[in-house]
Parts: sequence; C-alpha cells; structure tokens
Amino acid sequence: MHNLLIGIQIVCAIIIVISILMQPSKMDGFTNFFSGTTETFYSHNKGKTKEAKLAKVTIVFAVIFAVVVILQNLPKFIQQ
Repeated sequence: MHNLLIGIQIVCAIIIVISILMQPSKMDGFTNFFSGTTETFYSHNKGKTKEAKLAKVTIVFAVIFAVVVILQNLPKFIQQ
C-alpha cells in the first residue's frame, strides 16, 4: 500500500510540474502593451480556454497529491 501511494505521489508531482510549465506567463499582457501587438477575439479566448484547463488540471492533481501525503502520514499520527 505504501509503495502504491509513493507511485501515485510521483506521478502527481510530475503532472503538476508539467502543467505549471505549460501555462502561459502572466506578463504577456504587459509586454504586449508596450509592443503594440493586438490579438483577435478568437485567439484571445482560445488561449484562455487552454489556460483554464491547465489551471484545473494543476488544482486537481495538487489536491490528489495533498491527500496522498496525508494518507501516507496518517498511521504515524494514529500511533501517537
């Protein structure tokens, strides 16, 4: 059981890191302000949809990661 929880924790950690690295930088809007580039309505909303999905994936796997950490340490707290 302990090995299964460690495996789940490793997979969640890798997915969290990848999903965070795939998210666009929040500074894009600030740099576009000075460069003068404009985006169309479609491209702007398309990016937000991808950004929203990545944010949800990050939150879900972060919660799973936290639950697995608590489950791993639960026997230690029960014995005390």
